Amino acid sequence: MIGTMPNDALFATEATESTETESGAEPRLRELLRRTWGYADFRPLQREAMAAVLARRDSVVVLPTGGGKSVCYQAPALLEEGGGPAVVVSPLISLMKDQVDGLVANGVAAACFHSAMSPEERREVRTGLGAGRYRLLYVSPERLVGEGGGFRAWLRGRQVPFFAIDEAHCISQWGHDFRPSYRELGRLKEEFPGSSIHAFTATATARVREDICAQLGLAAPEVLVGSFDRPNLVYRVERRRNLDAQLRAVIDRHPGEAGIVYCISRREVESLADRLQSWGVSARPYHAGLADADRSRHQEEFSQARVDVIVATVAFGMGIDRSDVRFVVHVASPRSLEHYQQESGRAGRDGLPAECALIYSPSDFHTWRRLVAQDGELTDNDRRLLSDMQRYASLPRCRHRALVEYFGQRLERGDCGACDHCLGELDDLERVEDGLVVGQKVLSCVLRVRESFGVTHVMDVLRGRDTDKVRERAHDQLSTFGLLADESPRQVRGWIEQLLDQGFLEQAGDRYPVLHVTSAGRELLKGREAPDLYREPKRAAKSRRESKADAESWEGVDRPLFDTLRDLRLEIARERGVPPYVIFHDSMLRDMARVRPTTQAELLTVYGVGEKKAADLGPKFLGAIRDHLGME
Repeated sequence: MIGTMPNDALFATEATESTETESGAEPRLRELLRRTWGYADFRPLQREAMAAVLARRDSVVVLPTGGGKSVCYQAPALLEEGGGPAVVVSPLISLMKDQVDGLVANGVAAACFHSAMSPEERREVRTGLGAGRYRLLYVSPERLVGEGGGFRAWLRGRQVPFFAIDEAHCISQWGHDFRPSYRELGRLKEEFPGSSIHAFTATATARVREDICAQLGLAAPEVLVGSFDRPNLVYRVERRRNLDAQLRAVIDRHPGEAGIVYCISRREVESLADRLQSWGVSARPYHAGLADADRSRHQEEFSQARVDVIVATVAFGMGIDRSDVRFVVHVASPRSLEHYQQESGRAGRDGLPAECALIYSPSDFHTWRRLVAQDGELTDNDRRLLSDMQRYASLPRCRHRALVEYFGQRLERGDCGACDHCLGELDDLERVEDGLVVGQKVLSCVLRVRESFGVTHVMDVLRGRDTDKVRERAHDQLSTFGLLADESPRQVRGWIEQLLDQGFLEQAGDRYPVLHVTSAGRELLKGREAPDLYREPKRAAKSRRESKADAESWEGVDRPLFDTLRDLRLEIARERGVPPYVIFHDSMLRDMARVRPTTQAELLTVYGVGEKKAADLGPKFLGAIRDHLGME
């Protein structure tokens, strides 16, 4: 029996519409999955998504990262008889290359067509397409909609059965990564009336899904939405106190493992990459300010496991496509929960447990408001996205539940067992019983200093500090001077930050962030709103606990054998010049180290091992297993 992905049962699904796979196609699809990809069965919503493709019915498919989106269009493309190749629109050359490398390794005829190819390489692809050699062709949106329509005209002679649009949230202005070039894809429906269009993404709210349908002009599309929950991810949130110590704590939990560290600014990317290297961590920076050659080299080094950690700006994470990322750290808050879901979702794409840590400061949201305003108008939608992100970061509740509810779904599990809240790591938080009174004291002080000062000065006034700045402005004469004199600086700052998090205060100002009382804060002053305030923990932070998923993922695995197989995988990947996950994902190696196959037939029972890989790679991996077991 072929292996089964450990987390399949945890992907709850929802379909806004549904369809059945044609009875004649389903057995062929199952056999294709088994023979080509080594999968025993469909994953949630894959059957319905493939049925829509085969029926030439437009669709929008939202599946979590690691949920098997790519197979939804790759498998049907192999069943198409006659005509030209299916066209896959992908945003980055590196993503196209990884996809094509993976398909070729599985024995699938695929090619990409992009600007980085030589004229000879492009001619070879055109010749192959003309000869019907390829079933899948990967192109960028710019290639497809640019060139004065010449490339599309050339494609019209190829009888394209369907277009699959990856990262389709880029089409919507309401999405978190809007790209104008994606918007131009709306012309495909008119120019290719005989081709169906299928939009795929890991992150899209109902509003974004509706916009995708409208912008692409989809005709009565099948809309399939999987669960936004990623049960293999452990979410943790901390306020930024001592960034070096907080970041090192995460990295120390994952020695020698792959990770991504996200920053807002290029300067912080460079600084953190240097600090990680000084700690003995192999790390590289990745941002738009790097020379193209350096950025490509750093990405390739990370992708091919030559370095463990990539430090990147949040805007350029889409090109980071490594399946065995075991941790993602944001050292500042992203600008929306859509961004956070997408970026943190790059952890654990192989279905194995991984950690997502958010280390934030309330000032991050002021920074984002300023940056967005610099790029254009700060819209009400921008403010709403930032407020939703701030609430997620600040409120102590189940992180999995908060994320799925944001995307309009319910978490059926009572206790996720995979976040700081449900693992009991926040037990040191003590709720303030007179939170309304404390909140009124802080907000009154902000008003008394005429909403013209930042956090530090307001803290000094509330704590009754006799500083030059306080005396010069006669703020020691204010009625709010010394109202919180018995509290520590850390505690008073914590309460100000909590009031910022909950929307009773905001920070504004071009030169430096100044505190202002919001409309909700004025309601609080009148006693019509009440904050949830907590005392800062006095004891050291609790040790991080192992999630249930992490413990289960190693059950029955021969760890020394897993390490041996991982070393072998890296050796083969470097010989072939491909990322290690193109050879086998970590989940496949763990299953191999659990089953310990010694024959070709037994190897085919391992999850993700199809016939092509068993024939190509089997002798080396089976030899390593026999050596480990002491067999001749």
